Amino acid sequence: MLDPAIESFFSDRKEAWLKKKVNASMEESEVNVLQLECQQFFSLNEWLPNAAKRAGQISLATHPCTFSHPSARKNKNGYVSSVIANVQRAEDGFLKTGNVVVDTDALGNAAALDVYKFLTLIMQDNRSLLTHIQQDSALAENLLAMTSKSYQDLKTGFLAMIESSVENITSSKIKQVYFPVDNDYHQLSLLTNSGMLYQLRKRIDRLRFSDQVKELRDKKRKNEFSEQGYCDIYGLTTIGYGGTKPQNISVLNNQNGGKAHLLSSLPPTIEKCHTHFPKSDFFVESFQQQEALSLFYFLQKIIKNKYNNINIRDARNDCIQEIIDKIIDKMWAVRAISAEQYHQESSNLKDHQLIWLHQNFAQKREATDLWLDQLTTEIARWLSRAYEKMIGKQAIKLGEQELAHIEQIVDQNREALR
Repeated sequence: MLDPAIESFFSDRKEAWLKKKVNASMEESEVNVLQLECQQFFSLNEWLPNAAKRAGQISLATHPCTFSHPSARKNKNGYVSSVIANVQRAEDGFLKTGNVVVDTDALGNAAALDVYKFLTLIMQDNRSLLTHIQQDSALAENLLAMTSKSYQDLKTGFLAMIESSVENITSSKIKQVYFPVDNDYHQLSLLTNSGMLYQLRKRIDRLRFSDQVKELRDKKRKNEFSEQGYCDIYGLTTIGYGGTKPQNISVLNNQNGGKAHLLSSLPPTIEKCHTHFPKSDFFVESFQQQEALSLFYFLQKIIKNKYNNINIRDARNDCIQEIIDKIIDKMWAVRAISAEQYHQESSNLKDHQLIWLHQNFAQKREATDLWLDQLTTEIARWLSRAYEKMIGKQAIKLGEQELAHIEQIVDQNREALR
C-alpha cells in the first residue's frame, strides 16, 4: 500500500494530465483510450524509471547560484556545483542558515520539477521520500520494487539529484569575492539562501494578509472597536527574480512567482533636538531671547504709554509674568533631558543653574534657598538686558527701580522655579 502522499501525488498528476488532453468534443471511446494511456503513463512501472532517469537534470541546493545571475548555472567547465549547506544548529541568536528550518531549493531543467516534487513528498513518518531512499528504508524498497528496474539502478538515478561532481565548478557570474584570512578565506559576497528568502515572504504575507488581520484591518477602516490589535510592516520592497520565467531560477522561486520581500534597511532618522541642556549658561544655550520677542515688543508698547494707571501697570506686570512663564516651561523641558545630556566632565554650568536644572538636585532644591536667591536675581537682570537688546535703540533705559520691580515679580515665582 502506497503512502497517502504518494497516492495523492499521482492522483493530482493524472487529473492534470487528463484535463490537458480531454476536451468536450471527444467521443467516449476516445476518452477511454486517453484514460488507459494515462493509467499506463503514470503506472509505477513506467513512471518511476522515467523519473529516475530525469532526476539528474535537477539539483538540490540551499544557495542556488542562479539568484546571483540567471545564467550562472552552466559555463564552459560544466554545471556549477550545487551548494547544500549542512550546518550544525547553534542557539547563538543569529539569523543564519544553520539556525533556521526552511525548504531546500532545487534548480535545473524545469521539465524535471515533477521529480523534485515527488522526491520531496513528506511521508507519514515526517521524513521525505528522498530521505527514505537515501536510508534504504522499507518504504523505499517496497516502492521501487514495484517496477521492472532494479532497486539499485532507480536509487542511483534518484540520488543523482543531490550528488555533485567530484570537481568543484563555479562561475564568474556569481561574482564571489574571497578575502584571505590566515590559511583560510572569508567569503565577502554571499549566495542567496532561497529557503530563508521565501520563508520570510511566507511569514510576512501571513502577518499582513491572514484572514484574522484582514478582519481586524476592516474593523479599523470602519472605525469599529476591537480588543485585539494587529501588526503591520512598512517600507517593504518587492524584488523579482527571473522576470517572466521564474522557473529558470529555482523551484521555490517558481512556486512564489519570482517575487520576494526585502525588509527596509535604511538608517534610523534622527530627530532634531530642540531642547539642549546648557554647558555654561541656560540663558544663552537653552532659552533664546527670540522665544519671547513678541512679549518684549508688547512690553515696550506698555512702557511707552503716556498713561500710568492701574490697568497699564497690571498689563506691564502680566507681560513680565508671561516671559517668566516661558522660562519656567523651558526649565521643565531641560530638566526632562538633564540625565541624558548633562556630562559633568565637559560642563561649566554655574552651580545655582545646575541645582535648578538637573533632576539629581531635586532634594537640594527643596532644602536650600541660596541658589534660588541667585537665580531670581539673574532672571531679573537677564530680562532687563534682553528687553534692551530686543528693542534696540528705541528701548527705554531701565533703572534700578524698574529692575527691583522686575525682581519682585520674579521672586513671586520662587516656588514655581524651585
